[in-house]
Amino acid sequence: MTRRPEHAEFIPTHPAPPVLRADDIQVRWVMPETFHDIPVQETDDDAAVRLLGELAEKALPGAGEEAQTALAVTCALGVDDLLAAGAQYAGLCVMAIDDTPCAATVFAALVDSPDAADVGNAVKKIASDLRDLGDAEVSEIELPCGAAVSYIGSREDKLIGELTASGEGLTFSTWYIRVYVPLPNGTSFMMEMSTPTMAGWDAFSTMFGNTVSSIRLFRADGSPLITSTVAV
Repeated sequence: MTRRPEHAEFIPTHPAPPVLRADDIQVRWVMPETFHDIPVQETDDDAAVRLLGELAEKALPGAGEEAQTALAVTCALGVDDLLAAGAQYAGLCVMAIDDTPCAATVFAALVDSPDAADVGNAVKKIASDLRDLGDAEVSEIELPCGAAVSYIGSREDKLIGELTASGEGLTFSTWYIRVYVPLPNGTSFMMEMSTPTMAGWDAFSTMFGNTVSSIRLFRADGSPLITSTVAV
């Protein structure tokens, strides 16, 4: 069962990640302090290992070296999948919710928009294409930065045998929310939150609602850009 993310009041808690640029447009947002950066863009292997170790220490403070190493290895093995999805930023949250260990990943990417005359038509085309897939809930929404499309559903993911006690691969369900924000230059900013732990869905979806509500767009000269399709 899925529900739309709640776009609660935005409260800044953490410095924004490096700005993503789509030609002449900058995209900024703020992550909750409970999310820790995954070094998806780090090309130096030694630096990546160090950063993954720091991530594991922050995400699992006091958990012990074995648990922290396992988390770092899991994140390392997931980097290729994130890069294949076009991730230019990614973050991980691990927390206990009602005594149940839960985890969520957020990643952001710049993707091509469909051919459309303007942002409003791009929103409609993205929503139509996603509805044609018939595998998730699709909604056209308005964020503070402008018009967007939300895509909420579940999929089957796989855990490789190296990370299971039996040594055999494991298939599991992952629930996700993906938001597309078309930009007026033929590019869309896409952000996704996913979690394999349904017990954390309400908390993670609310955090994600705050995160996408924090998205802000800027022109090259630094002036704000709002792409709303709602008449004022």
